Amino acid sequence: MIEGSIPVKNEAYCCINGKSAKQIVEEAAKNAKAVIAWGNCAASGCVQAANPNPTGAKPAHKIIKGKPIINVQGCPPIAEVMAGVVVHLLTFGRIPHLDSLGRPKAFYSRRVHDSCYRRANFDAGLFVETFDDENAKRGYCLYKVGCRGPSTYNSCGIIKWNEGTSYPIQSGHPCLGCSEEGFWDNSPFYKREPTIKAFGIEATADQIGLAVGAATAVGIAAHAVTTNIRKKKLIENEE
Repeated sequence: MIEGSIPVKNEAYCCINGKSAKQIVEEAAKNAKAVIAWGNCAASGCVQAANPNPTGAKPAHKIIKGKPIINVQGCPPIAEVMAGVVVHLLTFGRIPHLDSLGRPKAFYSRRVHDSCYRRANFDAGLFVETFDDENAKRGYCLYKVGCRGPSTYNSCGIIKWNEGTSYPIQSGHPCLGCSEEGFWDNSPFYKREPTIKAFGIEATADQIGLAVGAATAVGIAAHAVTTNIRKKKLIENEE
């Protein structure tokens, strides 16, 4: 089990008893059945590997080869998720099903956005514009103030933290996307979508109604034309 990224630019970085961090990690993993990378640092580098990465920090999967690696992402990971991975290994003797980033699908198969209790506000086009506005007090969607829930896979909204007490969005803070690769370099406070592509139920209800009505009218007309053509063919065949 590894926590933290591994600096490789200079062996003096994180040197213990004359051995570099890279040497220690390789030695520890040599006879391991599997390797668990705890947190974003060990799984994808995190802040230490962020640009310009002065220590040459790398995640475990770029150092260890030929071993199954389970990336338990998050900064930090959820405690129950960590326990769940260990229990799975001990109980079944095999690694859990993993996604393309090496994360256990049992905990990382759904977006934070999908299980967020503010999702209805996103769909309705109701957003917090600033952290101290009235919309924030009403608990509206935090996407406009940097929430990366729509592009982050984790169990935050289901398992939560501190024995199920809360999670960042419930506490009024947008999701930072800490369970995704390169989340530090892609911080939502520096890079995020400039426009909102939400459905906007309340904001566009009339327009949606008109569009649906027009589509229905076109469909009825098309059906009528098709029916008449079919009837004409039947009559011609009978004659």
